[in-house]
Amino acid sequence: DLYSIYKTQGTLENLDICMVGDLKYGRTVHSLLQAMSHFHPTFHFVAPESLQMPEAYKLHLKALNIPYYEHTELDEVIGKADILYMTRIQKERFFNEEDYIRMKDCYILDKAKMSLAKEDMIVLHPLPRVNEISVEVDDDPRAAYFRQVQYGVYVRMALILTLLELV
Repeated sequence: DLYSIYKTQGTLENLDICMVGDLKYGRTVHSLLQAMSHFHPTFHFVAPESLQMPEAYKLHLKALNIPYYEHTELDEVIGKADILYMTRIQKERFFNEEDYIRMKDCYILDKAKMSLAKEDMIVLHPLPRVNEISVEVDDDPRAAYFRQVQYGVYVRMALILTLLELV
C-alpha cells in the first residue's frame, strides 16, 4: 500500500488519509496507519460507531502528535482526502445477521460521491470488494485499487529476491 501511495501521489509525506468501513477489525487499515505514521499524515476515520478505529491505534497517533478525526458520514470528509482507503464490512465479524445487514451498505462509493472528491485523490481497497465500491467507479482514473494489486505483486517479488539474495 505504501508503494501504491508513493507511485500515485509522488510522495508519502503530509497526506490526508481517509479510511472507510470496518476500522475495528480491518488489519489492512491498522498496518497502513502504523506505516504512514512515519510520514506526517492526517487521518480521517469513517465508520459506524460499532466499527470505529480501536482505542490502541488512536493512542498510538496521540503519542506521535498525529492528528485524526472520526466521522460517521463519508460525504463530510471525502473532499479533504488525498487517499481514500475503502474497506468492506465483513459478515463474519458479526454475531447476528441483522446487524450485518443493517451495516453492510452504509458506505458505498459511487460516481456521486466521487464528484465530491479532489481531482488528484486516489481510491485504494485491499480487495476483494463486495459492494462498497460501485463498478461505475472502476473507470475513474482515481480508482487505483487494480494498480494497487499489481504494485503488491512487484513489491513481494522484490522482497523475495532480496531475501534470497538474488539481487
